[in-house]
Amino acid sequence: MRGRAGAATSAAKAPMRRPRIPYSRAEIEEIFRRFAVQRPEPQTELAYTNPFTLLVAVALSAQATDAGVNKATKALFTAAATPEAMLALGEERVRDFIKTIGLFRNKARNVIALSRALVEHHGGAVPPDRAALEALPGVGRKTANVVLNTAFGEPTLAVDTHIFRLGNRLRLAPGKTPEAVEAGLMRIIPKPYLRHAHHWLILHGRYVCKARRPECDICIIADLCKAPVKTTALPAPLVPLAPPDGGQGEGSAAHLSPG
Repeated sequence: MRGRAGAATSAAKAPMRRPRIPYSRAEIEEIFRRFAVQRPEPQTELAYTNPFTLLVAVALSAQATDAGVNKATKALFTAAATPEAMLALGEERVRDFIKTIGLFRNKARNVIALSRALVEHHGGAVPPDRAALEALPGVGRKTANVVLNTAFGEPTLAVDTHIFRLGNRLRLAPGKTPEAVEAGLMRIIPKPYLRHAHHWLILHGRYVCKARRPECDICIIADLCKAPVKTTALPAPLVPLAPPDGGQGEGSAAHLSPG
């Protein structure tokens, strides 16, 4: 009995094996090199003007499209682009601005609560610290990762539905949870590409490797991709894409006013 119990305990303590992936280091390097050529300076498609408006936009984007969030926040951020101004606006008026977004009542409550927390505990500034961000109302790991990456230039990776799908479909970082996929990607992505990997993967999932049917004919990594569902092994021409028109984020932290 003791032997069996001991064996069970040992098994429970044994570290989980990392899933094996069908890519060589050279192939992974080439995948991200191509992403870098195609989009040298990728940006979020959420509109924002400072770290605070970015934080609010990302918090509002849960279960909503970036386009839908941008439509609602255009007027909201004109009226209130700082935590102090958002508090002065009040929860009811915030609700009126964002009522076209799903879960707008809870989100309005969180926007006011996180604005209050920023004023009371951080002098009205968005902290460049994961623990402090995740302590804010309505802010989880994904939102914190986006803010750290986009506003402060940290090499973080937020796993949304697109990245979760790519990690599993392409077998780059298979995992049953967003945390597992994030950990897998952070292990394999070459360091020179970590800064922008988050946006490259999101945009690839949004516009090429789509949920219902991947558009493999326009995929620049079709020859390297190991997805069982791919329809061609011929990569699309690798050319830089033109920067997106308007409605995008304003750039890195170096170009942002404090928020």
